[in-house]
Amino acid sequence: MTLDVVLDVLAGAFLIVGAFLSFAAGAGLLHFPDLLARMHAGTKPQVLGMLFMLVALGLRLRSWSVAGILLLVIAFQMLTAPVAAHMVARAGYRTGKVRSDLLVFDELTQDTERADAGSTFPGADAAPDQAPASDARAARELRDEGEDDDRATRASGDPEDGEPSGIDKLGRG
Repeated sequence: MTLDVVLDVLAGAFLIVGAFLSFAAGAGLLHFPDLLARMHAGTKPQVLGMLFMLVALGLRLRSWSVAGILLLVIAFQMLTAPVAAHMVARAGYRTGKVRSDLLVFDELTQDTERADAGSTFPGADAAPDQAPASDARAARELRDEGEDDDRATRASGDPEDGEPSGIDKLGRG
């Protein structure tokens, strides 16, 4: 067996593993019930699947110029995917899209409550890129009030305003 055959077989194996992980990410996005679980399914296996596919491409093409570009793509994906997932999760939490009954640890609520208790007026000690404490408090209240409505909506399948939800529009609800 020559080196070319071994590298082609290895590239094929990486390609199959990468495709499976990307498929698992898509299935997780459709299957999981809440925002945080869907985000986990959309970021972890998808980025790893793409990494395996790029390694397979590099093994198959065997070019240093392509390898440099692939390494840049891998580096940018490894740097941007966790940051993007963190920002989406934080925005979902602040807007009340996270189901608090599924959380094991809720450190963000503890931090915002601690910030609320320590400040003299809303937003006094918040950094410029963070929402004021009153916004965090309002988001918690909206989330707590909306939990019962969300459960009723999920049970009936129809939102209160008569408009189909995003899941219903896609035909998966």
